[in-house]
Amino acid sequence: MFGLTSLGTVHTAIGLVALVAGLVALSRHGRVSPRSGSGRLYVWATVLTCLTGFPIFQHGGFGPPHVLGILTLVVLGIAALGGRGIFGGGSAYVETVGYSLTVFFHFIPGLTETFTRLPQGAPWFSGPDDPLLQTIVGALFVVFLVGAFLQVRALRSERGGFLPGRAA
Repeated sequence: MFGLTSLGTVHTAIGLVALVAGLVALSRHGRVSPRSGSGRLYVWATVLTCLTGFPIFQHGGFGPPHVLGILTLVVLGIAALGGRGIFGGGSAYVETVGYSLTVFFHFIPGLTETFTRLPQGAPWFSGPDDPLLQTIVGALFVVFLVGAFLQVRALRSERGGFLPGRAA
C-alpha cells in the first residue's frame, strides 16, 4: 500500500498514534508530560517509531531520517532527565520544550513521506528538497517556537516568575 513495506506500514501506524497522542497532550495540558496518559503514550510510541524506523532503508542506506530518529531519542532522553529534576530550576523548562520539540520532529518525516506519495499519481511534493515542503516545515518550526515561548511563559508564571539564570 502506497509503496510501504510491512515494517513501513507498522512504523507509520505507530508514528500516527504518537503524533495524535502528542497533539492530544498539548491541547489538553499545554505540554507533553509522561505523567499523563496521553503523554506516556506519546513518549513510548515515539520511541517505537524511532526504533522501527532504523531498519527502513527505502531511500538507500543510513541517511537524514535515521539521524532524525537518533536526535529524537536523544531529545527524549534529555526531556526525561528534565522530568527527573537533573537540570535544577530549569528542569521543567527542559522537559516541556524538549518533548514539544520531538512533536515537531514527527512532522518532518510525516509530511515528507505522506505527501511524496499522496495523492497517488500526483504527489504534492517531489521529495525532501521540494521548496514547498521546506517552506511548510519552516512554518511549523515557527509554530513550535511560538508554542515553546508560550509554554515557558506559562511555566514561569506557575513558578512565580522564576526563570533559570535569573534571581527569583
